[in-house]
Amino acid sequence: MRALLTASFRQALEQTHPAHLTAQHLPQEAPALIVSVGKAAMSMLAAARERFPEAPFIAVPKAEAGRAWPQAERGQIIPARHPVPDEQSVRAAQIILQAVSRLQASDLLLVLVSGGGSALLCAPWGIDLPTKQALTQALLRSGADIQEINAVRKHLSAIKGGRLAAATPARIQALYLSDVPGDDLSVIASGPTVPDETTFAQALAVLDKYGLDFLEVRSHLEQGAKGALPESPKPGEALFQRVENRLIGSNQILLEAAQRFWQAQGYPAVILSDRFQGEARELARFHANLVQSIRAHGQPFRPPVVLLSGGEASVTVRGSGQGGRNQEFLGWLGFYLGQDGVWALAADSDGIDGNTSAAGAILEPDTWSQAQRLGLDLKALLHDNNAHGFFQALGGLLITGETAHNLNDFRVLVVE
Repeated sequence: MRALLTASFRQALEQTHPAHLTAQHLPQEAPALIVSVGKAAMSMLAAARERFPEAPFIAVPKAEAGRAWPQAERGQIIPARHPVPDEQSVRAAQIILQAVSRLQASDLLLVLVSGGGSALLCAPWGIDLPTKQALTQALLRSGADIQEINAVRKHLSAIKGGRLAAATPARIQALYLSDVPGDDLSVIASGPTVPDETTFAQALAVLDKYGLDFLEVRSHLEQGAKGALPESPKPGEALFQRVENRLIGSNQILLEAAQRFWQAQGYPAVILSDRFQGEARELARFHANLVQSIRAHGQPFRPPVVLLSGGEASVTVRGSGQGGRNQEFLGWLGFYLGQDGVWALAADSDGIDGNTSAAGAILEPDTWSQAQRLGLDLKALLHDNNAHGFFQALGGLLITGETAHNLNDFRVLVVE
């Protein structure tokens, strides 16, 4: 079963490869410039360069330890840091803003966007980079969801929230791979070419909600809320008449590919939802309750059945361990089910779960018993946010390396 779980994840990734999805939606007209940003930047760019080998480009992928990107002909590759921006993130944003400002109204700008772009493109507005870095870390640890985090980001940036579109007179075709529940284009990479419905006041409310006291940030947002600073471009503004934003891939298609895999193996497979959000611990409780209901009553599904779900969990970090939202989900799932365990896999489709080198982990029906034999206190480890340490000790980590994908979380439970 371990092999089947891993194969279902890998096949889903293969069938939804960003280059394949991008190739299906490229324009007929050759662009004057290609901008590709996000964790899938190089995969999406590869498809565009195959179609338009003469087009100049700027690509901003996530930097990988030990990897040096070669300087490519006709373009620039600027690897930057994720999930916290760095100096390269700032440099990339500056170069892109300058390049798009030189285009003409008759030119076509092709923008390829995938998750991670919020950190990889950083153009601090009203604050400096160290403050932006500290704020990003605080938001990520606070338990705020991606919509809340990006509402703040968009009001501290000269490139997010539709501002990239406002920086050029060119026509724009933007292709988006979604890594957010609900596939809201304005949230993916903070929507650089998408109208922004959030406001300075809403960004301030996020800081209040999570008790984040950044005086410099608050001063900037308060000025904006009072009308002293220009808001991000809003729906209905004239500039978006020359912009086409298109969703080309999502968590749903990833789950559908996995569903086809399991059905081919003879298992009934159900997609619960591609939009789960909230604390990983609570999502685990819901899934555990569902497994118990299926086993006890055959409701809402009769076993055997494969349960698939996606979305994006969050974790309010209170401990000092290593986690990752998918490993934390599985740890709590194992805790809630106890001796009555289940086969399950949970992973981040980009191959990197949280601050670890693992994509996620695999839970086995006897994980609880294995932990007891090794003297592992699962509850204590989870309260320290150390699900990674737990699965590492059991040999349950799923290691894939960076996948060049970013279609959000992937969860599969096999109820036999």
